[in-house]
Amino acid sequence: MWVDKFNGLSRLDSSLKDRLTKEAIIKTIHKGQIIFGPGSPPDQLLFLIDGTIRVQQVSTSGREIVLYRVNAGESCVLTTACLLAYEDYLAEGFAETDIKVAALPRAVFEDLLSHSKEFRHFVFTAYSRRVTELFHLIQDVTFTKIDIRLAQKLLELAKDNKIRNITHQDLAVELGSVREVISRQLQEFQRRGWIKVARGAIDILDISSLTKQSQHN
Repeated sequence: MWVDKFNGLSRLDSSLKDRLTKEAIIKTIHKGQIIFGPGSPPDQLLFLIDGTIRVQQVSTSGREIVLYRVNAGESCVLTTACLLAYEDYLAEGFAETDIKVAALPRAVFEDLLSHSKEFRHFVFTAYSRRVTELFHLIQDVTFTKIDIRLAQKLLELAKDNKIRNITHQDLAVELGSVREVISRQLQEFQRRGWIKVARGAIDILDISSLTKQSQHN
């Protein structure tokens, strides 16, 4: 039962689990497909069963920033916020991988929210956690220097001191910056001997120095 993959939902009584299973519509969406976008109204709460959804904001000038990712076993809190406020989406979400979702219709969402304490707890716990993460993102973008944030992101993405299939534009989107700024900073890291940059790839040569850079205040 897909409900058991979600912390909080797995603790619902059997009748509520059965209702979720009965009422939710299971959808498979292929990698790269847009799931929602600015100006579109939400009519379902999305529970991600498998895969990854990337939620990002795009400015009128075309600049992008990744707000958060929804991973398997999580719900999309932007959808939650828009459902609660009866507002259209202000950001876009797309399938970063092939995904499977359980889409719960608005009417069922509202009924469960009104009548199930456990369901409310699940919804608002997830919502509060994500809002806190977004505040941290705003703080980082506003107050943390780009060299520090880039060092942190490189360490986060590295596997065996290697990052593959990534472009300077990808990093700019992740960090809410622009490609030119990221390229200059990568060149500086390379000049210092911390990394080696190639097309679509970055090797970390001095993880100790990069780690120290990531911890600067």
